[in-house]
Amino acid sequence: MVLGMEEILDVVEVEDTENEEDIRQGKYMTFKVGPEVYGIELKYVNEILQMQPITPIPEVEHFIKGLINLRGKIVPVIDVADRFGKNAFSYTDRTCVIVVEVQGIEVGLIIENIAEVVSIREEDILPPPSINHANIQNKFIRGIGKIDGEVKLLVDPVKLLSDDSLEFIEKQENEDEE
Repeated sequence: MVLGMEEILDVVEVEDTENEEDIRQGKYMTFKVGPEVYGIELKYVNEILQMQPITPIPEVEHFIKGLINLRGKIVPVIDVADRFGKNAFSYTDRTCVIVVEVQGIEVGLIIENIAEVVSIREEDILPPPSINHANIQNKFIRGIGKIDGEVKLLVDPVKLLSDDSLEFIEKQENEDEE
């Protein structure tokens, strides 16, 4: 099932209340990267944007696509498929940017399209497989969620963004504060 942008925004744009954390608890936004379905905890998601113009940054990792202007705030964006070492995809009208906040830093994640928002109980989340020669995407996986007989790979946004190649994000945030 593919949700429309309006339906997804209704789920994500929760009013600021004391219960916001409770409302988002156990909820994951799922999206496809190639044939696999991934999920990211809603507590990290600030908003979802349609694809917009990106200003490239010279001499950065290939998966860092550049910067976007988000209502006057400069936000770096990375292509999740490229970050996972997957084949590049053409950006379409379904392509969107999930703006996440991790440890006080906002970053846009470019994804092919959003699938749905699902609830996954903590007891239905298994640890990621420990494979000696794990491929690059497995190092970004927090766990494996089981829901309705399907498997969702749950992304750990902290691991996704904590990397020497992404140091410029922290530097950019520090410069913005000065």
